[in-house]
Amino acid sequence: MAPSQTWRLPTLVANLPELRQSRIETLLVRGCDALSLSLSREQLQQLQHYLALLAHWNKTYNLTAVREEEEMVTRHLLDSLSIASFVDGRRVLDVGTGPGLPGIPLAILFPGRAVHLLDSNGKKTRFLFQVKTALGLDNISIHQARVEAFTVAERFDTVVSRAFASVADTLNRCRHTLAPGAVLLAMKGVYPADELSAVCGPDVSIAVHAVVVPGLDEQRHLVEIRPRFAADRQQP
Repeated sequence: MAPSQTWRLPTLVANLPELRQSRIETLLVRGCDALSLSLSREQLQQLQHYLALLAHWNKTYNLTAVREEEEMVTRHLLDSLSIASFVDGRRVLDVGTGPGLPGIPLAILFPGRAVHLLDSNGKKTRFLFQVKTALGLDNISIHQARVEAFTVAERFDTVVSRAFASVADTLNRCRHTLAPGAVLLAMKGVYPADELSAVCGPDVSIAVHAVVVPGLDEQRHLVEIRPRFAADRQQP
């Protein structure tokens, strides 16, 4: 059975012990400052409400292996927001989004962008619909499908994946979703040397960026892939 639909967001947040709630907000604010992100009070509250919903639903649906809310701030929220400066264009697709990572934090940060969340798992997409309704995130769209079978009416400027597949598989499975000039962002942990060797060639431009997630003492890398389309290759 799904978690009760009668829970209200202020209730979920208020039920956290006051000290823990204060620590969560402090971690989030300091982390955003470290990432040079300027968020409004409303955006910070939306991120905290999303975290409360994720923790609540996680008890029933096992949406993430991370159980502690404070750890979720670092490993989920700040990790997702750490790639914000690499997001291009007005249309963003999060492939294999799971419980909405990084798509929901990015949608909160960028209310003027259309963020599409794609996952084949029904329990996860049900959670995403709950988040969209509860937070009033009118700029997100939710799709339950495998990316290979996902029919794209209008292709995307940025496609992002987090813990999805190898770089080569991600590119092969997502290529049809990319608009000309678009960027594919693959979020990785340690430097993926073996994966990169499988995608080198004249058809793609690849850059790898070391990413620092505030409060996380682990490696993070972002693989930035820009496929060259036929029209691009015809240029002198």
